[in-house]
Amino acid sequence: MASSKKVAVVTGSNKGVGFAIVRALCKQFDGDVILTSRDEGRGQEALKALTGEGLKPKFHQLDIDDPASIDRLRDFLKGQYGGLDILVNNAGIAFKADSMATFAEQAVVTVGTNFGSTLNASEKLFPLLRPHARVSNVSSFVSNMAIKKCSEPLQTRFKDPKLTIEGLKQLMAEFVSLAKEGKHEAAGWPNSAYGVSKIGVTVMSMVHQRCLDAEKREDIVVNACDPGYVDTDMSSHKGSKTIDQGAETPVMAALVPPNTTSPRGMFLSENQVTVWG
Repeated sequence: MASSKKVAVVTGSNKGVGFAIVRALCKQFDGDVILTSRDEGRGQEALKALTGEGLKPKFHQLDIDDPASIDRLRDFLKGQYGGLDILVNNAGIAFKADSMATFAEQAVVTVGTNFGSTLNASEKLFPLLRPHARVSNVSSFVSNMAIKKCSEPLQTRFKDPKLTIEGLKQLMAEFVSLAKEGKHEAAGWPNSAYGVSKIGVTVMSMVHQRCLDAEKREDIVVNACDPGYVDTDMSSHKGSKTIDQGAETPVMAALVPPNTTSPRGMFLSENQVTVWG
């Protein structure tokens, strides 16, 4: 029989900001915290490190690029807990500045994982969200820079309060298609696959909040979070923030108190609502 114990899941959390989010939630959240990793060995190593700090996270394998892996996590949560209280969508990738991959390849892979796979994981796990659940989507300040570099017509489409998930998917597919042809900049898109992928994450958060409100799901809150420029593998260790500092805003969003009217469907940075775009 499923436990009624609360549970939090952090995707891509064997290192970096995700690891620090697990650490913080273990200290602040009254429930089980599940650390996930594509690689079982790395996940167990991370678990061991946190256990050594006196914390008690749990582990479950998760590769958001693998639908079967998401299904296994969903079924585990359903069977073990009967629901989900916190989902932190942290898993993501970024090509290095010196990558030899073509821009077209970077667009396909980065948008595919950061937007497409995050969306897929969300849509498979959202039915498990209990009343008062919180979804914290790790976006980036780069999404704010990227939306400002979009043409005005594109900005209008992204900010349309009637934009649906299908409409957002279409926008992201347009970018990838244009990137493959080398025509994205001429069509008003920025020259940053990572930036566009995180526009997708930010806008997805806003659209999902509208959808959940329309479905009258009780007090479920979704926000997009900017961890800032953090010293991680992803930033090639150029960031000025520690991983624990980078975890602060996503953790704040994960722990928004019950029945809070704001932030809901917003972009958060430095622990506060920030104007996006």
